[in-house]
Amino acid sequence: MPADLTGQVAIVTGGGRGFGQAIAQQLAARGAAVTVTSRTPAQLEETKSSIEAAGGKALAIGADVNSQADWDKVVAETEAKLGPVTLLVSNAALSDPAGPLYEIDPDVWQQTLNTNVMGSVRGARAVLPGMVERRNGRVIIISSGAALAATPYTSPYRVSKLALLRLAEIMALEVKDLGVSVFAIHPGVINSTILDSAVRTEAGRKWVPHMAAMVESGKALTGTEQCAECCAFLASGAADGLSGRYLSATEDYEALAARAAEIKERELQVMRLTQ
Repeated sequence: MPADLTGQVAIVTGGGRGFGQAIAQQLAARGAAVTVTSRTPAQLEETKSSIEAAGGKALAIGADVNSQADWDKVVAETEAKLGPVTLLVSNAALSDPAGPLYEIDPDVWQQTLNTNVMGSVRGARAVLPGMVERRNGRVIIISSGAALAATPYTSPYRVSKLALLRLAEIMALEVKDLGVSVFAIHPGVINSTILDSAVRTEAGRKWVPHMAAMVESGKALTGTEQCAECCAFLASGAADGLSGRYLSATEDYEALAARAAEIKERELQVMRLTQ
């Protein structure tokens, strides 16, 4: 059955396009009030308008996930106008032009790490105190299937997305008895500015030609709906038994939720050294 999220208040970063927009629209369609935030106000207003046109409730707040002051502003305005935050979807991300580590500008490498990892850290730091105090909340971190493979010439993106898996697991352990659940998910692959900067460039065609060819052929692409529906499912609480785990929007996550006890006992859906 579709998850009823009536009464929930969500913040979705990178909410002006792509996965972020689809997630915000899906959450709102199921009853949640949603704040969308990014550095592109015009796109945010488009998302907000689409939600309101469908009968939902939304705020659009321009902000940079790398600024704690911006995060404090987003949370304060959201709670003043929509109510206490019950859900954070940390989706904003960067992906840099492909290339060998010895040629990548370290400052550009650091910028990707800051946005992809510290953006999630800052967001969690802004919402978790209230969630812990109320003993009610969920954090969904958008990682990537890229976290699971050591493919050369894409180090900033893959390292940052791998770090998010461990971040989600540690956060989940810290709040496991405090009414808060945390997840990391692979959202799938869609046409996006991340793909543009990663593989649809001269550097991408040079260093990761197989990825560029696969993406440009459309064979690697999935829809935004799968990711949005997965986030709504997690937001409903139906998978709280899998807190700390890595899930894919392209797999049967409902079946995994039904196996939560076994998955925890066998330490599945987490990064471990195999013997």
